[in-house]
Amino acid sequence: MLSVEHIGTILFAIAVLHTFSVGRFRALSHRFRHGSVGENVCHLLGEVEVVFLLWAGILFVALIAMTGWHGAIHYIEDRNYTEPKFVLAIMATAATLPIIHLVDRLIRWMSYCLPLPRTQAFFVSAMAFGPLMGSFVTEPAAMTVLAFVLKRQFFDREISRPFKYAILGTLFVNVSIGGVLTNFAAPPVLMVAHTWEWSSGYMATHFGWKAAIACAINAALLLIMFWKELAGMPLLSDSDKHGKGAARMSPPWWVTIVHVVTLGLIVATAHHPEVFFGIFVFFIGFCFATREYQEPLKLRDALLVGGFLAGLVTLGGLQNWWLQPLIASLGELPLFLGCTALTAVTDNAALTYLGSQVEGLSESMKYALVAGAVTGGGLTVIANAPNPAGYSILNPSFTNGGKKDGISPLGLLAGAALPTLVAGLCLWFLP
Repeated sequence: MLSVEHIGTILFAIAVLHTFSVGRFRALSHRFRHGSVGENVCHLLGEVEVVFLLWAGILFVALIAMTGWHGAIHYIEDRNYTEPKFVLAIMATAATLPIIHLVDRLIRWMSYCLPLPRTQAFFVSAMAFGPLMGSFVTEPAAMTVLAFVLKRQFFDREISRPFKYAILGTLFVNVSIGGVLTNFAAPPVLMVAHTWEWSSGYMATHFGWKAAIACAINAALLLIMFWKELAGMPLLSDSDKHGKGAARMSPPWWVTIVHVVTLGLIVATAHHPEVFFGIFVFFIGFCFATREYQEPLKLRDALLVGGFLAGLVTLGGLQNWWLQPLIASLGELPLFLGCTALTAVTDNAALTYLGSQVEGLSESMKYALVAGAVTGGGLTVIANAPNPAGYSILNPSFTNGGKKDGISPLGLLAGAALPTLVAGLCLWFLP
């Protein structure tokens, strides 16, 4: 008879396969009458943010059947859903006009230091320096802001599909490795920092500088590969960036300060959901009162991403039985390569957490575990907690023949392959 763990692993595997099949469901929806139940169901099954929450719900039903109502409730209450709640709050806060406007200005200022044409300098600054901000404002916040900045400057201007996937893959990889300059910003690092007593100084000297070099190389390669396409695309001015219905004026300084302070308070209380959710509720009220300087809050996207991660936490809680022995059985290089590959099919934070429970790991084994986990964090949408945020924001920009077909998982995998290789080489071979 199958155990609860086996059922959980089967459903987890089905959910992973489902994420690679969302395009088929979207295509299937066109066979049904517009507005019909069949079309709406297929659209729902074609939303990657819904996948893990859907299969987590099926797991909950299975738990009720196998362990009873109280057993299922106990399992859910035993999971830690702080990260999904945090991503919901930080994504909605970071996706506001004042924050995006501020980050856009910061990237412009950094680009002035580069001896490149304006568009190319802005692009390199966004792709190389932007992800490193994740080490200080957390990776989900960096992913959210960068995705909106890149969407307005490049994705919404009908760039080629190969360029879109190259940007997407590089963005996911660079954000995954860009948060390792500190010990609190990257989810896979956060899971082990306290247990292994890794300080921010340790992270900066052992991981951070290598990650910064990898981010710069990835951005430079992308610039070289698509130089001609960028050369024909003038950099949008501030007055050009806002679409129809968006706020037309730059937010006043006091509104921007409130947004920045709110973002900082949510980051500072990231481990205390009761506190940062209270701050977030007050922030929603502030946005309502100052809506003449705002765009509508992206609450739908934030809720979908939070639900995706909650589903991942629910299903991932039953994978210990095979992941932990596998991690413990590998050597240094196999562990690094294995974690890079495993991250593509499971959240890298869950992977490092399970590794932290293995007793007797040497420092080199600990390094291999975390380095592999962050290296593979851009390969799929489920590999790293911030990825669903970037996916949700950029997915509408992927069209085929004028029709929105969304991000292809295989396209993302292909776009992330080269930057993942660069990240792996830097993190493994640099001294």
